[in-house]
Amino acid sequence: MSKIKRVVARQVYDSRGNPTIEAEVFSNNFSASAICPSGASTGTFEAYEKRDKNNKKYLGKSVLIPVSTVNKLISKKLKNQNIHNQERIDSILIKLDGTKQKTKLGANSMLAVSMAVKKLSSKIQKIPLYKNFLVKNNFSMPYPLMNIINGGAHANNGLQIQEFMIRPDGARSFTQAVKMCFLVITNLRKILKKMKLSTSVGDEGGFAPMISNNNQALLLITKAIKMSKLVNGKDVSICLDVAANELFNGNKYAIHSKKYISVKKSISKYKHLIKKYKIKSIEDPFAENDWASWSNFMKETKNQIQIVGDDLYVTNLERLKVGFLNQSSNSILIKLNQIGTVTETIEVIKFAQNIGFSTIISHRSGESEDTFIADLSIGTNSNQIKAGSLCRSERVAKYNQLLRIEQELTHKNNMARLI
Repeated sequence: MSKIKRVVARQVYDSRGNPTIEAEVFSNNFSASAICPSGASTGTFEAYEKRDKNNKKYLGKSVLIPVSTVNKLISKKLKNQNIHNQERIDSILIKLDGTKQKTKLGANSMLAVSMAVKKLSSKIQKIPLYKNFLVKNNFSMPYPLMNIINGGAHANNGLQIQEFMIRPDGARSFTQAVKMCFLVITNLRKILKKMKLSTSVGDEGGFAPMISNNNQALLLITKAIKMSKLVNGKDVSICLDVAANELFNGNKYAIHSKKYISVKKSISKYKHLIKKYKIKSIEDPFAENDWASWSNFMKETKNQIQIVGDDLYVTNLERLKVGFLNQSSNSILIKLNQIGTVTETIEVIKFAQNIGFSTIISHRSGESEDTFIADLSIGTNSNQIKAGSLCRSERVAKYNQLLRIEQELTHKNNMARLI
């Protein structure tokens, strides 16, 4: 039996230049490390990300206290535990924390350790990480939901909607999927340059041109799809992440412009966009506690598009169960650091798939070179993956890992099923 000898943590930096935590787990002559991501647009019910708020040297953003927690407390508690018993290790972490939202230890310190344990278990067994989750054979490749234009909290351009994405629905392989996205992104860059708009990128690698109209962004994308000799709504589909929490005031929303309007009018405008631009997926169309509006939107769209809960569910099993009973959505975004351990994440994925939801494995806006989520998407046969644009090395790293896995699986895999 391979036992944990020690766990070592250190402060490193994420793609936004902010401190984050890396944990390295040791067993015998092996070790594996993992880096915890961090979000900018976060849900109220997410597990707690612990930082040194009183440390003025790092403007309150350092994670030296969580690092110390791992080195002095977690390492001792996990010593001699079976590295292959992920559920027990995660249960020790959960019990040690003892709070609902991981406020004592911090979900960031817990997750870095939990991910590193899973990696080391795979390494010792001499199996790829993706083969150490739910699926052991008959793997399917996820469709990339690739960020192409940034707005909201991920950019500084005035766009209300946070992410305008493309999904290569017509792709027969992941290699082809990435190629199709490459063509659209490259042609969009040409269009923006011709219009003398900025081709600088936001946190997740999508372009952040100085435009403030959702329709203008959608028109630019449809033009890029056409320029790529692809058919919008068939070869490539437009998908949105609205992040409506940021656009909610009382019982009104400022999604479609900076003017706040009723839920009824907001749904009507959504339906117009869906029809006009052949939109296939909308994430967080309403706020995290506005359950009634989510249910109404599901009824109005008649399950014809993918409606994704992110802030609504925060990868939390109890909230997902409420959403299922309320018929709030038909899809869930999975973010490891929203819940804080690999075991809890897997439980949510299993339940979601059992009730017929599509599962989308997602990055955060503050990412690193860690490619754990690429393997997770394959190892759970998740339908899609959100890893940002085909730009910035911390985003591209995930896509490159998926390309390696596809090559390794050679002709034994198919693309996932889409709603």
